[in-house]
Amino acid sequence: MELLINSIEETQKIAETIARFSKPQTVILLKGDLGVGKTTFSQYFGAGLGVSSIINSPTFNIIKSYEGRMPFHHMDCYRLEGAEDDLGFDDYFYGDGVTLVEWPQMITDFLPDDYLTLEIERIDETRRLFKLSAKGTRSISLKEQIEHETVTYRYE
Repeated sequence: MELLINSIEETQKIAETIARFSKPQTVILLKGDLGVGKTTFSQYFGAGLGVSSIINSPTFNIIKSYEGRMPFHHMDCYRLEGAEDDLGFDDYFYGDGVTLVEWPQMITDFLPDDYLTLEIERIDETRRLFKLSAKGTRSISLKEQIEHETVTYRYE
């Protein structure tokens, strides 16, 4: 599924929609070039989960956890390229919260079998193309719910 996002307000709306349908053990892989808006999406996603504290990129911490209607774990794996150590990822992926992973390609050996992938591509200064794909029963169901809610954003 591809969604054409024309503004920051539309980014907020889709992030909040995905958050609304997310359940414990939802894992979202967030891909895209530096500066494409991954952290902005993460901030709106966290707000959609009811997180009231400031969400910023956990680049130096790697993982930050926040409290909302359920725990929200935000990972930035950019600095983990070639990592061979498991940092306890399963505790986050299979716990009682939602996990959003920026730069998931750095930890492919540790990813769960069920996840939603959101790839963000820059079209121009304000527009983005969001590409959603899913692997696993839980994430396929989540993607179907998102598709049903986002018909107006479809990119053909």
